[in-house]
Amino acid sequence: MAGWRVLSVVGNPKPQSRTRQVAEAVAERVVRGLPAGTAAGDASTAEVIEVSELGAGLLGWGDPAVKAATTAMAAADVLIVATPTYKATYTGLLKLLLDQIGAGELGGVPTIPVQVAAAPQHALAVEVHLRPVLVEIGASLPTSGLFVLDSTLDTLGQTLDQWSTPNLDAVIALATARAGRVRA
Repeated sequence: MAGWRVLSVVGNPKPQSRTRQVAEAVAERVVRGLPAGTAAGDASTAEVIEVSELGAGLLGWGDPAVKAATTAMAAADVLIVATPTYKATYTGLLKLLLDQIGAGELGGVPTIPVQVAAAPQHALAVEVHLRPVLVEIGASLPTSGLFVLDSTLDTLGQTLDQWSTPNLDAVIALATARAGRVRA
């Protein structure tokens, strides 16, 4: 059995952003929660797609790098889609990528929507704006999204603990059921 593929898609125009930091921390939690492989070399992998690196290929259709990104998203065992909050919603950059994915194409990939914001007034953006577009393209979202305030990044571990307690088990259960694997 191959290892688990946990993929973070980061929709921040700035590479190596705080949004990526949050996405990678979520991915680490997911990887720790997934059952271990059964053979040598079956380690889980956590990879990141920085949407900003796809560049002008996002502006048209058929770009090979964009296609590789959307294919990787559909092939993930768990998908994390993370974005900063711009104008009370997700970034236009992320929207350009998501528009490249047809309705239902993700085929039920367990997905965690993550939104990072400077103001608490945007706390519902992850549920009101990001969740619907992910559902449209076929993501399965068994939990509430994760909303993180920029000002709390120094206590990100506590924020993730609070979110993980009621949510992470549902993501892991869906991923294991979807893959036909038994939880350890």
